[in-house]
Amino acid sequence: MKIGTPLPHKKARIEIIPLIDIMFFLLASFMMVSLTMIHMQSIKMDLPTAVMGQKDFKPEIINIDIDKTGQPYIEKEPKTLAEVYNYLTNRLATKTNLPVYIRGDREATHGSVISVLDLVRKAGVMKVSFAINLQEKK
Repeated sequence: MKIGTPLPHKKARIEIIPLIDIMFFLLASFMMVSLTMIHMQSIKMDLPTAVMGQKDFKPEIINIDIDKTGQPYIEKEPKTLAEVYNYLTNRLATKTNLPVYIRGDREATHGSVISVLDLVRKAGVMKVSFAINLQEKK
């Protein structure tokens, strides 16, 4: 004969809400640490801002900066358009799938940015992106 207890039998269960909190904390921590690890090889300039956008970090990228006068820079060195083209073709000879980031100053003319973009496409680069500053939503 079984003798029952007056206390109800409870099954053990795992609460997932504290686990979700921990995962968000770890995600935020890793994001903040990864932002401090980015080493940019570019000149200082005033980039245009955008509300929607994503930051992308690739260790082997080519950064082409365009200042407000339309002068292109690679690794903080001023270059002519012919030098930029030669640099790109030399780098693409060793690695064909190399991404290129074009950073244009806010005051750079549209034509100077497009001429660099056209030159990058002419060199055979398939992955081209424009760098922007992310602006916080208010």
